[in-house]
Amino acid sequence: MSEPALVARRAGVDLDEGTGAACGTFGELLQGVLPDGTDFLVTLPITHGTRAWFRHDRHGPLRVYPAHKTKSLRLARAILDARGATGGGSLVLDSDLLIGKGLASSSADLVATARAVGTVFDLDTSPTAIEDWLRPVEPTDGVMHPGVVAFEHLAVRLRDRLGTLPSATVVAVDEGGRLDTVAYNRRPRYVPPALCAEYARLLDDLAAAVRRQDLAVVGAVATRSARLNQHRLPKRNLDALVRIADSLGAAGVVCAHSGTMLGLLLDAAAPGHPAALAAARAACERLPGTVSVYRTAATDSTSPGSAHAS
Repeated sequence: MSEPALVARRAGVDLDEGTGAACGTFGELLQGVLPDGTDFLVTLPITHGTRAWFRHDRHGPLRVYPAHKTKSLRLARAILDARGATGGGSLVLDSDLLIGKGLASSSADLVATARAVGTVFDLDTSPTAIEDWLRPVEPTDGVMHPGVVAFEHLAVRLRDRLGTLPSATVVAVDEGGRLDTVAYNRRPRYVPPALCAEYARLLDDLAAAVRRQDLAVVGAVATRSARLNQHRLPKRNLDALVRIADSLGAAGVVCAHSGTMLGLLLDAAAPGHPAALAAARAACERLPGTVSVYRTAATDSTSPGSAHAS
């Protein structure tokens, strides 16, 4: 039997390339259930994120690297199939978001994938179009939208664009372990009507605070949301972080409601911020857990930064 002929791949003919990116979110400024029964969250975009590169190969199989990113592989396959594209290709994901911590690592992977693959086929990669692609995959954070948004994560649907925040820093304490967000969202929950009404008031307060660029009120709402989350997924460091926030004049405490992290929210533009950041790190390092630092992202959710504090 003769050897099979080698097929030369021709760039732009057999091979086309596209890239995409998405920022993560440090937990949520607010997460809960509204009086109409809608589950929602409010994002806090950070500069950490995922970058994706896709090369379509009309004659090859579809592969993803790292190989465990199977959700992104399924999404890429669904886009190829919907487009009627032949073959497969290589999808490479580069992320600096920790997995299972509440930083929207999976959502950022999927959004970056949709942008990279969609670019190759000249598809609509607007936030609304990406919502449609991701809805059959899993509950998703609203990281396909720029800025701070209220997002219905179980329905994978934008509720409201709140705007942008002043530049801020989050000094985070990771309490360890990993959380499967999909399994977490399947857990039944009952939220009493009085608590649903409080979540609605908090959402109104937060929306107004973002419009006013009032980081102090944003922090107060985030701290209250973290306290309300204690009955569902308690964080052992919450009381300690609230005390540290009060002593240092931090805006508040931000919680990864379905993750393992808490963070102090600091105004990066405030006088004396470097000293406050150093003091916050020193205080957090005395707590059980791993300390890291995150920066809030600009309005463009498609461009995670390449350099981050650790």
